[in-house]
Formats: sequence, C-alpha cells, structure tokens
Amino acid sequence: MVTMTKRQHAEPEGEARTAGVAPLSAAASRLVARADAEILAAQLSTNPADTFLHAHFAALRAAGAVLEASGRARPRGRARNAWDLLSQFVPELAWWAGYFADGARLRSAVEAGRGDDVSAERAEAALAAAEDFRDVVASHLGLMDAAATAWRPTPWHSGRAS
Repeated sequence: MVTMTKRQHAEPEGEARTAGVAPLSAAASRLVARADAEILAAQLSTNPADTFLHAHFAALRAAGAVLEASGRARPRGRARNAWDLLSQFVPELAWWAGYFADGARLRSAVEAGRGDDVSAERAEAALAAAEDFRDVVASHLGLMDAAATAWRPTPWHSGRAS
C-alpha cells in the first residue's frame, strides 16, 4: 500500500480514500472499472469459454491496478507478465498471481479458438476467483474495508487452474 504524508501530496477535500493513503491514480481507477466491466461480462455470458476469458481479463485488470498504484506497471528491462510482477512486488497477492498464471495457458487456448477446452465448472471457478480477487484488490487499494473482504481459500478455489 502506498502511503504519503500531507506534505508530499495535498489531498483535495473529499477525495481521500482513507487517512494516510494516497488517492488512487486515474489509470489505476480505470483498471479497476475495467475489471468490474469484465466481471459483469463474465456474469452475463452463457458460453463457458467467454465466461472464462472475461474472468481472466478481469483478474488481469485488477492486477494491473495494483501494479499501477505501486508504480510497478512499467518494468524496466526484459518484458515480464503481470503475474510475475505481482508476485515479486506485492508478495501478499502471490497466491492469486499463481492461481491466475496457471490459467494463462487455457486462456491462450481459448483465444486460439479452442473454447471447448473450458468446462462450465472451470468457467464458474474462474469467475468466482476473479470476483474474490477484485474484492481483495479493492481492499488492498483502500477502496473498501479489509474486514469486508476477508478471504480464505475454499474447495472452489483449492485446485490450481490448468
């Protein structure tokens, strides 16, 4: 979590999320909104492959918001994926990064036209995980009370994606 003193960043009245936390950047806010839109698209989808894709994209947008807020969205040197960056720079979200990284190969298969590889159960598991991850990210970014997002792995999330 990014903390700044009032001297480092003067917060306009009514814009601070929580005391001692810097306001979320416009880019990070847009990524959270895009994650919400992807979750809604996944919820409304009747095709398991589309549900899975939208859920995975929602998680990517949420991870992007965390990386943007932490100043780690544009790594120097060799290109790295969001899940590697999240694990490295926000270790408290490493479990989530691993879960969604494990689904990247399936996402690539679906994008290549192999949507039959996604079962309805796998799509629903991905959606549930994306919804939970979005809530954890919102708490991490100071957008909601951490007590409201207390999350523990359930049998629904226990298997790593393939």
